[in-house]
Amino acid sequence: MIHKMSDVQAKEIGANTNIWQFCVVLPDAKIGDECNICSHCLIENDVVIGNRVTVKSGVQIWDGIRINDDVFIGPNVTFTNDKTPRSKIYPDTFLTTIIEKGASIGANSTILPGVKIGEGAMVGAGSVVTRDVSPHSTVVGNPAREIIK
Repeated sequence: MIHKMSDVQAKEIGANTNIWQFCVVLPDAKIGDECNICSHCLIENDVVIGNRVTVKSGVQIWDGIRINDDVFIGPNVTFTNDKTPRSKIYPDTFLTTIIEKGASIGANSTILPGVKIGEGAMVGAGSVVTRDVSPHSTVVGNPAREIIK
């Protein structure tokens, strides 16, 4: 289901994926099966989203973001893809950020570019992830630090 009040240009959207109102999905984005993209989200071109991914409201997924299967992205999570952003000055390529299978990212977290969040990892709400997160660990804070491994 693609809500009639969304602008979805992508052709590669899997079966039983829902994209709710006021979303924008650019033409080259790839979204898997059984995903739920909640309202007010933006998904750029060079984005790959796996199967059974939940993206809550208010999330922008920029070029270079790779999200594997069974990931949860909480409301208003902020992804970044450029370590030194400047107006009207773009890098030749954006850094790749990888969210591994089964990871969860809590509401209002910020994910810096080029990091990898490991399989089954948990990022606590409001955390600022500045470096890779180990598989099956829990990180919280600013900067995010491991509290459970």
